[in-house]
Amino acid sequence: MEMVKFYERRIRRNILLFFKWCIFSTIVGLVVGGFSTLFAYCLRQVTDFRTEHPWMLYLLPLAGVVIVFLYGIFQYKNDKGTNMVLSTIHAETELPFKMAPLIFISTILTHLFGGSAGREGAALQLGGSIGNQLGRWFRFDEKDRRIVVMCGMSAAFAAIFGTPVAASIFAMEVVSVGVMYYAALVPCVFSSLIASKVATDMGINPELFTILHIPEFHLVPSIKIILLALCCAALSVLFCMALHGLGDIYRLKLKNPYIRIIFSSCLIILLTVLLQTTDYMGAGVPVIEEAIKGKVKPGAFLLKILFTALTLEAGFKGGEIVPSFFVGATFGCFFGQLLGISPSLCAAVAMVAVFCGVTNCPITSMLIAFELFGYEAVPYFLIAISVSYLMSGYYGLYHDQTIVYSKYKTEYINRKAQE
Repeated sequence: MEMVKFYERRIRRNILLFFKWCIFSTIVGLVVGGFSTLFAYCLRQVTDFRTEHPWMLYLLPLAGVVIVFLYGIFQYKNDKGTNMVLSTIHAETELPFKMAPLIFISTILTHLFGGSAGREGAALQLGGSIGNQLGRWFRFDEKDRRIVVMCGMSAAFAAIFGTPVAASIFAMEVVSVGVMYYAALVPCVFSSLIASKVATDMGINPELFTILHIPEFHLVPSIKIILLALCCAALSVLFCMALHGLGDIYRLKLKNPYIRIIFSSCLIILLTVLLQTTDYMGAGVPVIEEAIKGKVKPGAFLLKILFTALTLEAGFKGGEIVPSFFVGATFGCFFGQLLGISPSLCAAVAMVAVFCGVTNCPITSMLIAFELFGYEAVPYFLIAISVSYLMSGYYGLYHDQTIVYSKYKTEYINRKAQE
């Protein structure tokens, strides 16, 4: 009889828990999905406006001054960006709600005036901040609020990028490499699917790509893909080192944030004028599309790293994820042309391989590959992602990301990602 009562209590508790997260993840999906859809719409509008008015780039220093001023007004000078979201999940810091409007406005300004940045990183901060505030209003305890932050991250990522399956897993996987918070699975899945549906219904359609030619899965193309993956691992390390290294130099040599952002803005303007191209302004999605079609400018991947580092480490706001896609896609296309294997396939493979290297998220990388490109090239994606994950070491975009288990042995190491 006691055993029956025990199981009844457990079943009742699980049912209540299920309904609790169903209701809350629905709210998060709707709220964060709505804000993220507005964010994506605004980004689209300012990008179109900047494309039609390229002279906006010359006002980039002014935009930088406004961003620094805004963060100073809100007494939020030491912005850690997405790292603060990860720290909140680790219960090391508290994620303030003021991050949401700040990152929204600052990212819009960055894209409007031609800064080289993505959007998903900003979306993660936006979603995490809103989710955390909703958790406070619902009076969730500290442990549940960590789930809430992941829930918001998934919803924002799904709405902005249109990959709800990958978004569901990314928020759980990026926090601690080797361990995932499966307690957040139901909330993350529900919120990301709902947010993605909200975005789609509001006209923010997912970006899908078609690989033009996929060779048969044989030894020779497989070896070439392995070589590509090794290069992508090295490229992901270079990308992380460039971003963090320039940030360290800026903080050491240019301690005044206003001087730092004006100096970097002038460099971006000068480089853009010298190169006579706007390819490296904004997220660079059109260049990614061209790379998937097999067209690329040699060296585009290196220039994108430079422009992104100059933008984000100076104090402009945005994300690093789409720039990593740009770097991977352009390098992969160039690699395919050199080695005589489908440039379109190599661009797609390298795109997710570099993403895996900079985020240390192999499962998410696989899911992104499947959602963006379909399943015809699955063997090549699996090879590239696994090799890139192994060979990229413990480098990562987010220094608050925890490497719980070794990439090389069944060993508990519990260390932060390298910068």
